[in-house]
Amino acid sequence: MGRLFVAAGALNGALAVAMGAFGAHALRGGIDDALMRAFETSAQYHGTHALALLAIGTLLHLRESPLLAAAGWVILTGILLFCGSLYGMALGGGRALAVVTPVGGLCFIAGWVLFAFGAWRGTVR
Repeated sequence: MGRLFVAAGALNGALAVAMGAFGAHALRGGIDDALMRAFETSAQYHGTHALALLAIGTLLHLRESPLLAAAGWVILTGILLFCGSLYGMALGGGRALAVVTPVGGLCFIAGWVLFAFGAWRGTVR
């Protein structure tokens, strides 16, 4: 399981950088300021949570933990829902996607809490 989250973290890190560069070079001036800020927020959260996946995967290499594995899956879901909805809105998918964004944010919070419990319960040495 650790290898999966390390690979997912690395791929999401690359995608976050690519999306950030795309936003900075291709979108700037082409979308309104509010959508640009949403896109930039998405790229920032995407990169941050890619690093979380790397950490979770690395720790899972040391010791299997259902809590850490759950944290990884929940954070991946958060990336898909939170970042995906903001990227989609900025790229013309419509503001209706905004209803999904808070669910992704809750996934991020839950993922970090699961990560903390996984560490607290002695799964991290």
